[in-house]
Amino acid sequence: MLLTISTTARPATDLGFLLHKHPERVQEFGQSFGTATVFYPEAGDERCTAALMLDVDPVALVRSRGRNSPDFSLSQYVNDRPYAASSLLAVALADVFRTARAGRCKARPELAERPLPLEIRLPALPCRGGPELARRLFEPLGWDVAAESVPLDEGFPEWGDSRYVRLTLSGTLRLADALNHLYVLLPVLDDGKHYWIAPDEVDKLVRAGTGWLHGHPERGLITRRYMGRRWALARTALARLAELGDETEEELEPPVAEEAAPDESAADEAAAAEAEAEGETATAEAETGEPAPDAATGEPAPKAKPLNLRRREAVLATLEELGAVSVIDLGCGQGELVGALLARPRFARVAGTDVSSMALTIAARKLRLERMPDSKRARLSLFQGALTYTDKRLTGYDAAVLMEVIEHVDPPRLTALERVVFGHARPQHVLVTTPNVEHNVRYEFLTGLRHPDHRFEWTRAEFQAWAARVAADYGYQVVFKPVGDDDPEVGPPTQMGVFTRDQRS
Repeated sequence: MLLTISTTARPATDLGFLLHKHPERVQEFGQSFGTATVFYPEAGDERCTAALMLDVDPVALVRSRGRNSPDFSLSQYVNDRPYAASSLLAVALADVFRTARAGRCKARPELAERPLPLEIRLPALPCRGGPELARRLFEPLGWDVAAESVPLDEGFPEWGDSRYVRLTLSGTLRLADALNHLYVLLPVLDDGKHYWIAPDEVDKLVRAGTGWLHGHPERGLITRRYMGRRWALARTALARLAELGDETEEELEPPVAEEAAPDESAADEAAAAEAEAEGETATAEAETGEPAPDAATGEPAPKAKPLNLRRREAVLATLEELGAVSVIDLGCGQGELVGALLARPRFARVAGTDVSSMALTIAARKLRLERMPDSKRARLSLFQGALTYTDKRLTGYDAAVLMEVIEHVDPPRLTALERVVFGHARPQHVLVTTPNVEHNVRYEFLTGLRHPDHRFEWTRAEFQAWAARVAADYGYQVVFKPVGDDDPEVGPPTQMGVFTRDQRS
């Protein structure tokens, strides 16, 4: 297999510093299954390209077992592991570019943190799902994706397409992020690995997916395929990823039918068998992301929306009902709500602020600020700030949003946040959403709070008491709305308070 990485950032030969591979040398790296070679087809100030070529040795592939392994004499000639080309390439990439994947560059440390214009090409990539799946996996990460199917035989077009695609990725990203995207997604596209999937694969996925996987719209599909559809491991990985974001509610739900691995528990196998009894079409949903047909009508069953999406939609709908034109997202994180606001022209001014500079960097990357049209860019403002200190940049907006923010603030500092938002910034409307701790009993695998950074989670009565006090102290009226399914016993998963400033105040 062949993979090339190109950049046009001047001087382009800085790519050699980041990859820790000198452009004037050809370097070989032995693998248990063959040889990985790194070379530079071009290396100039204007453009530099590094190539990773993997030459798989089929004899080495079957002789990788030790002499002390059972049936060593037979295992030299019989290999029970699948030949998964993309998995082989991902392992070679991880080994050869280990330091670059970690985001370290001792000679030029500033380079490792700088987004670069990159172009990655794979002329023949196994992809079970075709070009559309490649776009679904890479485009949410900020890549421009050009993918086309490779025909089985160009001389006989009637034979149709193979399961290979020609893939070109273009975008401005950190090289470390790009390599980690490839490390995770190449075997996911191939839907296979050349080695036994052990529990330590969960740690590998969480490390490589830090900063991007927990917010990926296809994280369920990615995790299932990466774990070889072993639900016990996939469930653990999804729970770990949920700790990195606020998606615990969606990801801890059991998936549709998945094939149980031989060593999984009887309970896992029973769950898979029960899911299969509901219809084999559920497997197609797991692979394509499309809803499975209803068993009675044959029509596609509606797919439940993730809670984070329903929360965002509820906030947007409320802002439109209130007639807000300028909105500031306080604690904007990675910019999901900011992007949704910008997509609606009625919001003439949109701002996002967060205490984390890294979160703002990721938000800018996801919003593609460098390529955003001038008309849209003029509506947007992103800046770093703390909500416990007065800041004139917070003032002048019709509405402010605190979406899943207050529970991250230490209770003694809540009064400072109240003073800054309701006393100093004083928008006409303030929308506050926060988890309803009473609903946590509905998450089977959840222990403790929904996020390790949560300082507290309130019951409905506690939230309403806090909101009523704040409204009275600062001259607001407040009404409450459920977000998500309103359980008759424990209430909705998220609770929202909508504050409106008294006209007299």
